[in-house]
Amino acid sequence: MAKTVLITGCSSGIGQATAKHFLAEGWNVAATARSLESIENWPRSRSLLRLQLDVTDEASIARAVEATLARFEAIDVLINNAGYGLFGPVEGATAEEFEAIFRTNVFGTVAMIRHVLPSMRQSKSGTIINMSSVAGRIGTAFLAPYHATKFAVEGLSESLRFELESHGIKVKIVEPGHFKSDFLTRSLRWTSHGAYEPQFGNMKGWIEGSGAKAAETSEVAKVIFRAASDGSKRLRYQAGAGVLMALHALLPDGIWRKMVGAGMNRAPRARQSPDARTSPSA
Repeated sequence: MAKTVLITGCSSGIGQATAKHFLAEGWNVAATARSLESIENWPRSRSLLRLQLDVTDEASIARAVEATLARFEAIDVLINNAGYGLFGPVEGATAEEFEAIFRTNVFGTVAMIRHVLPSMRQSKSGTIINMSSVAGRIGTAFLAPYHATKFAVEGLSESLRFELESHGIKVKIVEPGHFKSDFLTRSLRWTSHGAYEPQFGNMKGWIEGSGAKAAETSEVAKVIFRAASDGSKRLRYQAGAGVLMALHALLPDGIWRKMVGAGMNRAPRARQSPDARTSPSA
């Protein structure tokens, strides 16, 4: 019998690529999105169940889990992918903005886990994969709200794996670097505060220009599939972030600070004035 995966945040990006990869591997896929219209045009398949699910709405979570179990009888893997970014100076973020990103990225993950656990405990098996990020391991400038949520997901996952082990349930974390998706447009919000210019503007320019060299989301989907299917108790899986994490681990903190500071204090070429681009100090 084919295994079943439930994935949140499938409307685009990593979630969509992951759903399609699991389908290609012969799995049953419950693909969920906050707006059902965003996934309605996918090719029809008996192995695909499209569901509306908002991770901040417990009722929609309960309905989606119930519908998945009714259709496929089990949920072998849960992939908590839904989330968004909030970048910019902390001083420019409102309390409501901080609460909202935690409600989606952290509390939404917890809610999904709570609703799926009863069926996994009953079958004494299952795998929960929480999508973190290189931002869950390394802090850098003007990403503090997003970093805070991903560090929370890391701590949640590392602790949860111990309490679920006796029930035969594995917990895993996938940590992508930057990949080609709509994260920097559709899934990213910005705070602002004039006191942090020009450093914030410089960092924003570097971030917005990073998509051109990013890898495809299909590469992350392959790592997620490996985490779901390798049968190991391994906790962390990196996807395109290995070099950066290795540098962070190996370099003294003073050198790391200088590297981050260089990005803050130097604008990308597209943001430099014509005079700056041709000056010896540029």
